Amino acid sequence: MTKYSFIIALLPLLSFLMIVFFMRWKEKLSAWFSIAMILVSWVMSIIVLIETIGNHGVPYEAFYEFLAFPQITFQIGILIDALAAVMLVVVTTIGASVEIYSVGYMKDDPRFSRFFAYLSLFLFSMLGLVLANNFFMIFIFWELVGLTSYLLIGFWFEKKSAADACKKAFITTRIGDLGFMVGLFMLAFYVGTFNYGEVFDKVGAGLVPAGILTAIALFVFCGAVGKSAQFPLHVWLPDAMEGPTPVSALIHAATMVAAGVYLVARSMALFVGSAEASLVVACIGLITSLLAAAIAITQNDIKRVLAYSTVSQLGYMIMALGLYGFDVANGHHSPGFYAGTFHLMTHAFFKGLLFLAAGSVIHAVHTNNIQEMGGLLRKMKITAPAFLIASLSISGIFPFSGFWSKDEIIATTVSHPVFLVFTLLIAFMTAFYMWRLCFLTFFGEPRDKERWDHAHESPRSMSWTLAFLAVMATFAGWVGLPWLSHGFAGFVYHGQPYHPHASWLMMIISSIVAVSGIVLAYLVYYKRAISADMLANKFRLLYKLSFNKFYFDEIYHIILLNPILAFCRWMWKFDAGIIDGLVNGTAWLTIAWANVKQWFDVWIVDGAVNGSGWVVRQVGEGLRYLQNGAVQFYALFILTMIVLFGLWKFEFTFISVNWPTMTIIFVVGVTVLAILSRLAPSEAEADGDTKQEN
Repeated sequence: MTKYSFIIALLPLLSFLMIVFFMRWKEKLSAWFSIAMILVSWVMSIIVLIETIGNHGVPYEAFYEFLAFPQITFQIGILIDALAAVMLVVVTTIGASVEIYSVGYMKDDPRFSRFFAYLSLFLFSMLGLVLANNFFMIFIFWELVGLTSYLLIGFWFEKKSAADACKKAFITTRIGDLGFMVGLFMLAFYVGTFNYGEVFDKVGAGLVPAGILTAIALFVFCGAVGKSAQFPLHVWLPDAMEGPTPVSALIHAATMVAAGVYLVARSMALFVGSAEASLVVACIGLITSLLAAAIAITQNDIKRVLAYSTVSQLGYMIMALGLYGFDVANGHHSPGFYAGTFHLMTHAFFKGLLFLAAGSVIHAVHTNNIQEMGGLLRKMKITAPAFLIASLSISGIFPFSGFWSKDEIIATTVSHPVFLVFTLLIAFMTAFYMWRLCFLTFFGEPRDKERWDHAHESPRSMSWTLAFLAVMATFAGWVGLPWLSHGFAGFVYHGQPYHPHASWLMMIISSIVAVSGIVLAYLVYYKRAISADMLANKFRLLYKLSFNKFYFDEIYHIILLNPILAFCRWMWKFDAGIIDGLVNGTAWLTIAWANVKQWFDVWIVDGAVNGSGWVVRQVGEGLRYLQNGAVQFYALFILTMIVLFGLWKFEFTFISVNWPTMTIIFVVGVTVLAILSRLAPSEAEADGDTKQEN
């Protein structure tokens, strides 16, 4: 089955095409066809995982070269190793769960079929990213994931907040992708290939200069910063909550945001070769995790709390991977690679459960504000326990899944005291804000009686999905049990220089920290022994910073967006005033010149021509009367001309005749002749009179 694993990605693509071209008018058929395709992919993924386990994690690769240049070759291929096999199962499991859940959640939506088409395209993109055997392919699917996330986040585009959120997510992640592209160009130039194995072999052989390798690693990491919402590009992920809740679960659990962590894990050979790049990765992960946890403490939107929780947990994973690269680069063993990717797997299940359970709550009470909830444990007998199980898991409580992976992350920081202290602090904050969420939502008396009265458990397609994910959130992490972890790590992380072992001291410490966070939340939000308002007033500055998300959006508006918008407005004015002014001025001058030419043509050229014709016509009208056909008139005319000629030729002796006088005499004579010609009958008229007399 492994050699046919490319079908795992093609089945969701087939679903997308079938819905778009043939099934979009039949909503139920669209939904169940999409679900059937992802379930087949899920079964195939499990078989591939089993086969990979049987091969002890030895990679399987198949590809062909579709474009070759002297300096570089482009491939299309698949790589199935332990990491890819596990991710295939995780993605298809969460994808199938989300699609089944969506049948109930989206049933009344007017674009029901389109939603499942988008989900299918999204899953095709993510599965293609996991299967890719080279950086060129992973970048193609990377961008497809960005496109489909844009479509899903803005699915309810008629809402301005959703339209703004999808644009914000798309543009913010493109900033990280720009750095990713630079890293790929540098790889192509210095290594001459995009194939994972070839790149890592050349890097391991020292064929890439140290400084260049550090730059490549950091630029590649930029892609992960964008996709996995790491500081300072973390601002898009909480706003992505404007999409439907199943989209939030899909993006936050196992797909888009997980892609960044997967990229760092897949490119670990680059970071192992550069201790500096690895330390930057670890620091960014720690800052992101601490920052997001601090913000989550004061938020009241149930989905935004979970969103910042996702950002914080992703920071955990990135930090662990960075510390692994730093330690290995300095010749030390580290559990970081195992911890980061193990937590990626467990997080997918309990975070997917949290979001889908939150969607069930919103579906029941029609609000996202946890201050308007309360007492829902008595109303929602499946959703509430599922949410509590997921909260125990993310808090790191034994024996739930999150306990085992968080223990490994904490173990990663043992040799780094600063990271250890902040990691434990984040674990405390995580337990506190998650159980603040639980106590305000499910316990105590309802704070909005009308909403509580109308609350109800969700349809079976939703509640059964929650029950399944609750089981996974409980038991998925058990593969990290101390007596199984050596074999599991030896399979999943084939060739990595670490085999995890139980750290009982860290288990005890992390458990105490998690329980402390839950107890504090219990005292503040359930027992009310400690006033939340008192704490907010006592730490007013910190509370205000946290509630306002440390003003990152406002800061970005001041230092980035507003200057850019001001520059765009100036460019618009320049374009309208100068560029358009020149164009419009040239047009005005052209029109004015054309009007002048038209006037000159009409009144001067045409006037001269028409005037000459008029003069000729008038002269002709006058001379016409001299041609009346009367012989006696012609004789008179000749006699007159002779007289005038004689006057001109022979001057009178007693009368001095000058030219003006002669001209007047000539004109008078001609005029008299013309009058006489009009008075004289023509030859034809004379003939007519003669006939009449006869």
